[in-house]
Amino acid sequence: MAMKTMTTIKIKQNESSNSRAYRMAILPVALLMMGGCHRGHNADVVATVNGHAIMSADLEKAYKDQLGQQQQQPSQEQADSLRLNLLRGLIDEEMVEQRAAKMNLTATNEEVDAKLAEMKAPYTEEQFNERLKASNHTLEDVKHDLRRSLTDNKLLNKEINSKITVSDADVSNYYNQHKSEFNLPELQYHLAGIRVTTTPAQPGNLQGSKATNDDEAKKKIQALKNRLDSGEDFGSIAMNFSEWPETSSNGGDMGFVSESQMHADPQVYGAVSKLKDGGITEIIPSFDPATKKPVGYSIYKLLSREPAGQRELNDPRVQQAIRQQLHDGRSQLLKNALYEMMRDQAKVENFFAEQIFKNDAH
Repeated sequence: MAMKTMTTIKIKQNESSNSRAYRMAILPVALLMMGGCHRGHNADVVATVNGHAIMSADLEKAYKDQLGQQQQQPSQEQADSLRLNLLRGLIDEEMVEQRAAKMNLTATNEEVDAKLAEMKAPYTEEQFNERLKASNHTLEDVKHDLRRSLTDNKLLNKEINSKITVSDADVSNYYNQHKSEFNLPELQYHLAGIRVTTTPAQPGNLQGSKATNDDEAKKKIQALKNRLDSGEDFGSIAMNFSEWPETSSNGGDMGFVSESQMHADPQVYGAVSKLKDGGITEIIPSFDPATKKPVGYSIYKLLSREPAGQRELNDPRVQQAIRQQLHDGRSQLLKNALYEMMRDQAKVENFFAEQIFKNDAH
């Protein structure tokens, strides 16, 4: 990240002279290579943000990561569409990194190392290196992704989350307008879950942690269970290691599940119904109905049982749920607005998009 920042500053300082001279120098070659394009650029550069290059190798890496291990390859049109979307994300990430650097919010080496140590905790050094090799990532790739994620969180906390307030009046107004939502028709179980699967998919957790086969899945879920048994926070483990994208970002929180829904999976219901509030199940395997082979392993935590009936506003859990929902909604709105502002203020050149347009327009 520090190298990126220094490069960005240097490019900005020299853009008026060096960039113009560079483009003039390569213009004849670019005209020949691109069939009449009026502006030259390095063929390895797919976009620039305020003069800082996003390389084609970075886009291809993101593309391969997105495809994962799926067997069926997309058509050229689908591939280009996916690359366009991924490049938009890389452009946004570069804007965030540049803004964070200006505000001295870039994640430090110490912060990255601490997060890396947390990420490696469930594994031996050999297991961790095997996982890196299986995912086609290097240690530097992981550190880069961690630095980016930590920097993004620091910027959003500074610019957005620290400025959001949800008043008692906001909570009361929301409750009065949505009172029926807090009337439970039957017994509900408020659950959180951690899941590890053997199937190829995006991990959906902060650490990018993914098991790739049944043996890895067993070892990983057992390591996570050991950490839970030793008293580590369920929500933190879920956010960092659970392979359940729909819930991991919320600390594994699955929300309320009705008793009738619970009966659909007798094994899970049998384990959860025996728990006291705050209790955690043993490891529960999931099987493919056709092959009967295991496809994943889960651990559930019973946060609370909620009997049928109306929940009143003076219930602290109702207030907390409303506050969190209002906070998250405002946070997402402000984040979208911030990204639009950064796009308006940045000078972005998307050469990949231009090339697609030229190719299809001829």
